[in-house]
Amino acid sequence: MTMITDSAAAFARRLEGKVALITGAGSGIGQAAALAFAHHGAAVVLAGRREAELHAVADQITGTGGRALALPTDVSDEAAIRALVQHTVDQFGQLDAAFNNAGITGPFLPITQLTAADFDAVMATNLRGVWLLIKYELEAMQRKGTGGSIVNTSSFLSQAASAGTSLYSASKAGLDAMIRAVALEVGPAGIRINNVNPGAIQTPMMEGTPPEVQTTLARHAALGRLGTPEDVGDVASWLCSDEARFITGQSLLVDGGFTIAGLR
Repeated sequence: MTMITDSAAAFARRLEGKVALITGAGSGIGQAAALAFAHHGAAVVLAGRREAELHAVADQITGTGGRALALPTDVSDEAAIRALVQHTVDQFGQLDAAFNNAGITGPFLPITQLTAADFDAVMATNLRGVWLLIKYELEAMQRKGTGGSIVNTSSFLSQAASAGTSLYSASKAGLDAMIRAVALEVGPAGIRINNVNPGAIQTPMMEGTPPEVQTTLARHAALGRLGTPEDVGDVASWLCSDEARFITGQSLLVDGGFTIAGLR
């Protein structure tokens, strides 16, 4: 009985003593992940563009005895990203884990109706921004020399598609390709990097979808429902724990079986 109790306690605090940086942390998957990381014992730095939402999440964490710091940041701005990582290290002394979740959908339109400006905007946040975050997060982890773990939010649309997703799908497929190379570069230093690829999730981005479409999406999944932000946030926190210590360079579908039968 004591062994079970001790094991449960260890599970509940599997990120004890770690410092985690989470982008897009003001709502949806990022918020759920921030709460999960904090629940498991990590000090969390919350980044994103919406200051009020970030502070609300930080207050929720500190109100239950956790440690959290809100740092509004534009993740398409290299100087802002560099400052974000440096501020994290200055405040907490280290960086052990990161969940690069911030992203935009961009317009879902046929390619002939899109512009070069649309392309640049989506890639600036979803691909270039994550590439920059990884670069500076890795530099901080390598300076400390004790390993680390990075997780990025990709999408099931990196492996599937529907009409109108040429930009979004391309940006997320780029992430899936990127981490395979990075995993080989930093594996010898004990640093792991993976992606979570959500399916249809009940986030603020889903709110504008008509109810009948949401019902259809839910029925298409093997588990018969839409995902919740917690379904994805919990996986991100697990991937940053020692329980996932032999997983790297992987893009993990968290979609309730949505893509098993394809999109049609």
